[in-house]
Amino acid sequence: MASSKPSVPKGTRDFSPTEMVRRNFIFDTIKSVFRKYGYQQIETPAMENLSTLTGKYGDEGDKLIFKILNSGEKIWEADIFKQNEKYKLVKSKDWGWNAHVVNSRNKERNEILESISEKALRYDLTVPFARYVVQHQNEITFPFKRFQVQPVWRADRPQKGRYREFYQCDADVVGSDSLLNEAEFVMIYDEALSKLGLKDFTIKINNRKILSGIAEIIDKSDNIVDLTVAIDKLDKIGLDGVIKELIERGFTATDIEIIKPVILLEGSNAEKIESLRLALINSDIGLKGCDEIETVLNYIANCPLQTANLELDITLARGLNYYTGAIFEVKTNEVAMGSIGGGGRYDDLTGMFGLNGLTGVGISFGADRIYDVMEELNLFPAASSQSTRLLICCFDKEGERFALPILQQLRRKGISAELYPAGSKLKKQLDYANNKNIPFTIIIGSEEIESGLLTIKNMETGIQEKRTVEDILENFI
Repeated sequence: MASSKPSVPKGTRDFSPTEMVRRNFIFDTIKSVFRKYGYQQIETPAMENLSTLTGKYGDEGDKLIFKILNSGEKIWEADIFKQNEKYKLVKSKDWGWNAHVVNSRNKERNEILESISEKALRYDLTVPFARYVVQHQNEITFPFKRFQVQPVWRADRPQKGRYREFYQCDADVVGSDSLLNEAEFVMIYDEALSKLGLKDFTIKINNRKILSGIAEIIDKSDNIVDLTVAIDKLDKIGLDGVIKELIERGFTATDIEIIKPVILLEGSNAEKIESLRLALINSDIGLKGCDEIETVLNYIANCPLQTANLELDITLARGLNYYTGAIFEVKTNEVAMGSIGGGGRYDDLTGMFGLNGLTGVGISFGADRIYDVMEELNLFPAASSQSTRLLICCFDKEGERFALPILQQLRRKGISAELYPAGSKLKKQLDYANNKNIPFTIIIGSEEIESGLLTIKNMETGIQEKRTVEDILENFI
């Protein structure tokens, strides 16, 4: 039997040791900030009951859920095969589908899948989190501040920058309607991205209530999605393109004249809010949105940001049907890249599982995009590309025996060290250090064993010096 060329499934990827060190640097930095703000880590299973996920993401989202086939004989016990002869599988060596099932219509195929699949890989971290809160509500202290860094899976068409398996890095607080939470998320973005080395990025903020107010003043509340989908494209298609799209969606010239000044708001955040209050004076919900934005900005004014630019952007409308209050989006200004973070407030997160009235707000970091930005800007610290700091090289078994206790002393001191097995030429051992970017080597031969002075070499500069074991342990750089 011919062997096939090894590969990974489309839309997935391997990560090399260097990539893993760098990815963990990103995750560890973000996690440290989450913890500093009182967020606790949880994890949920890679798989959920299919009923938990279905119907939570809309028809299009449901199509992208990876379903898990029931195993073994349980497939043959599915009701659909017992009750309807035309769906029966042919029990053969390869457990293949018969021709009718393979060519069946989508509706019939969905019926089959529902009958033979009870579980699915998680599509995101939000719905499993909602399930977790409801299931563990009697154990949780509210407000509940949690974070998760785990992979998710989507049966999407793979393309550049879009994968079927990828990580999400989320933080949410549920059980509190305080706008202090929104302000702290702005601070979290600022601190985490600053720690990662980004020097120029913008945190955009808006509020769903303001968008609802804009629709209300032109008597188009029922068309709020059409309105926001159009104005959300202002950066891409310009004002003329937005106006054209609004007209195509049924908005009148009068509507456009009313909302145009709102779309084109300029000035400081305070000036934008003042203009919005005048424009939305006849909309209670719009004014409430202005109040909420102003409250968040006032919190931030008392805790100045380290690096981020905080910008009120009325055209920001991400996840309009999902969010009910504040909306966030983060973009770097140093590299041409889409958003590297986003989130917002949602009401009744847990209502889908029967626990009503629990409001929440959350954000997510786009770890893969942040990685690409940091790589392009060369922001990863040198240490993030290496794990071993020191390699012990020896010429023979006697040197190996002499080196082993020294190796353990180094490790007990917290120094990441390796011992290259005896028997290879010194050049091969030094090449190993260079290829792994190990910055220091200790060379042990008969002279070093006899004198007790070890030869330590800086692999970057080539400088060698003789030092005692005690000196190396106390003063290793």
